[in-house]
Amino acid sequence: MQKVSQLPYQRVSMEEFAQEIQGIITQVKEASSAQAVMAARDQCNQLVIRWQTAEALSYMRYSINTADPFYLAEKDYYDEVGPQAQNYLLEYTKAMLATPFRQELEESGAIIPLVFRSFEVELKSISPEIIEDMVEENRVVSQYSQLMAGMEFEFRGEKLPRPMLMKYAKSPDRATRKEAYEVLGRTLQAHSDQLDGLFDQLVHIRDRMAKKMGYQNFVELGYYRMGRLCYGPEEVKQFRENVRRDIVPLVAKLRTEVGERLGVDTLRLYDYDLIFPQGDPVPQGGKEAIFAAAQAMYHDMSQETGEFIDFMLETEAFDVESRKNKWGGGYCTSFPAYHQPFILANFNGTAGDVDVVTHEAGHAFADYKTAENPYVVELGIGGMETAETHSMSMEFFAWPYMEHFFGDDAQRYRYMHLLDALSFLPYGTIVDDFQRQVYENPDWTPEERKAAWRALEADFRPHITFDGIPYLEEGTRWQYQMHIYETPFYYIDYCLAQTAALQFLLESQKDYDDAFRRYVHFLSQGGEKVFTDLLQEAGLRSPFQEGALRQVAQESETLLRKLQSDIEKKA
Repeated sequence: MQKVSQLPYQRVSMEEFAQEIQGIITQVKEASSAQAVMAARDQCNQLVIRWQTAEALSYMRYSINTADPFYLAEKDYYDEVGPQAQNYLLEYTKAMLATPFRQELEESGAIIPLVFRSFEVELKSISPEIIEDMVEENRVVSQYSQLMAGMEFEFRGEKLPRPMLMKYAKSPDRATRKEAYEVLGRTLQAHSDQLDGLFDQLVHIRDRMAKKMGYQNFVELGYYRMGRLCYGPEEVKQFRENVRRDIVPLVAKLRTEVGERLGVDTLRLYDYDLIFPQGDPVPQGGKEAIFAAAQAMYHDMSQETGEFIDFMLETEAFDVESRKNKWGGGYCTSFPAYHQPFILANFNGTAGDVDVVTHEAGHAFADYKTAENPYVVELGIGGMETAETHSMSMEFFAWPYMEHFFGDDAQRYRYMHLLDALSFLPYGTIVDDFQRQVYENPDWTPEERKAAWRALEADFRPHITFDGIPYLEEGTRWQYQMHIYETPFYYIDYCLAQTAALQFLLESQKDYDDAFRRYVHFLSQGGEKVFTDLLQEAGLRSPFQEGALRQVAQESETLLRKLQSDIEKKA
């Protein structure tokens, strides 16, 4: 069994890719039988696996050290030639959609209809005429990523990466929290011209691509690029309304109560990361203790999760230390040729470290479970909303084991975790609607974009204020939300997934084993069913239905009150 650090990397050249895919396209076009089409498809899938593995390995090794010249060059290479590869795959997609054997393939069950539906969406997301724009987009995104990864925040004599600075945002001492956010704001302000300039470039590049393809603006193209098969802007609009009506008032009430317990008259942004006056629960022990607890948890949870965590640890598939020049976020990826998931994170001594071995491991478990699914190359593990349901739900299925991580603070962790999950929905909705407005108004000035953010904050998070925090009070919180620059329209997927995960939590409170069984079934199907169908099959409500969040809000509040009562009795 190879460790991740030992996995061999070999660039797949554009010349090699082009030659092979052109031969496959010809085979599809000239196929005289459904079997011949299937043979060409199998060849294409193997080529895609080689390409995706090389690209993912190069990006992973770049992200663990963004200053590594070799892997920076490799990442830049795939950024540059990736759109060409996508264009070749588009020709393959066209050939597959045009094959006279499509009906036979679908009716015989050789290829499920959803594969062809995904091909149809793919056709709407890319065109040969936007290849140069895609290369330019990748280049600008890379500039932003490197800017954020290399940015240092000077705090009390230390130069810290942003994940380490944000550890102080959870300090019980309000002056410390305020100082951390002031450092955050002033440092971002020093780079404000770059942050505004890079985003402006991205907005105009994306708008230009959309218009070249005949769309009114980037919103429609953005949805197609996300590969969404069962919902669009209208459904998301209804979801945002559900959040506004049923979640915003509840979060405002709960957060106001938290503010009262913290002893603050006005809840400011720098108060928002803290839930308990004495300090929020933190894991007992460091990295080794967290991984030991995670291994015990997954072994108890089920045989398959036990085998999964052993595999991850034996292959050293985690990189969790925060350091300079390491990419500042967290992610799970996989190297499909090796059936190997990998998790990157930045531990900072907060409860978020535990979320890495629940949330990111939820993604990795899905990769592990679906690695040999027959349609995993074309359909992956589902849309991003499905993938995030895998991870966010795993966070909640870990609840019975929180004593292993937090000891006597486990109940306080559960309260904090659920309140944070509910509080995330209004914030994530702001991120999504901000992007909609920006791409519907691509010529907005930086000041107009900031004003739009401030208005959305007032609408969805009226209970907090940014006043007094340098730069952030201007409406710039979004500039370090990396998804806005790097993966437009992704963020609403987290919100949709959170509503599904909350339902899994509430179901697990009634019958844990049954809820976990439904979750594993949901996860194991990967992308072979669309999100709304998977929800229905799991007995969960679609977040797009009017009033879908009313019961979630009510039952979540009841659970929070019970947790709060338990905490107060213990005190």
